[in-house]
Amino acid sequence: MSELIKYAPKDSLILPEYGRNIQEMVDYAITIKDKEERTRCAKTIIDIMGNLFPYLRDIQDFKHKLWDHLALMSNFKLDIDYPYEILKPNTLRTAPDKIFTKKSHIAYLQYGRTIQELIAKAVEMPEGVEKEALIRIIANQMKKNLLIWNKESVTDTKVFKDLKELSHGKIDLDESKMQLASHRDLNKTRKMGNSNGKKK
Repeated sequence: MSELIKYAPKDSLILPEYGRNIQEMVDYAITIKDKEERTRCAKTIIDIMGNLFPYLRDIQDFKHKLWDHLALMSNFKLDIDYPYEILKPNTLRTAPDKIFTKKSHIAYLQYGRTIQELIAKAVEMPEGVEKEALIRIIANQMKKNLLIWNKESVTDTKVFKDLKELSHGKIDLDESKMQLASHRDLNKTRKMGNSNGKKK
C-alpha cells in the first residue's frame, strides 16, 4: 500500500478533483462480482471522468492518466483488464499529477458540482441504453446525497423534480417507469464505500 493512501485521513478523498460522487461509483464498481460487467462499469466511469474535463482531452496521455487515477481511487482493488500499464502501489511515492478544474456555479449544493456535470453530459447523449443507464446512476446518486441531508423525507418524486430542474426540463422521468434504489440499499452502498476507504 502506498504512503499516499496509507496515511490519508479516513474521510478524505484520494483525488478530490473528481469529487465524492465519482469516488462512490468507483467503490461500487469494486463490489461487482462479474469481471466483464465490472470492466464495462469501469469504462463508463472513465468516460464520465474524461467528460468532466473536456478541455484537457488534447493533452498527451490524458486517457492513460485517467486509468491511473481510477486504479488509485480504488486503492488498486479494482480487478479488471486495464488498457494501459497502470501505476503500481509499490512504485507510487508521491501524489499523481492533478486534474485542474474550472470553477462554476453549483445550482444545488446538496448534489455538488459533479452531479451537475453528469446531468449536462446525459442531456447531450443520444437516446439509448447508455443514456438511460447514466440517468439512472445520476438519479440514484442524487437520492443518496439527499439522504445525507435529510434521511426522513427523501422521495423519488423529489429527485425527479430536481433532476428536471437541473436539466432545464430535458430529463423528465416517469415515476411509473423508473424506480430508484430504496433508502436501505443506498445506505448499504454508502457504508460499503466507507469501509473500502478504511485502513486495514
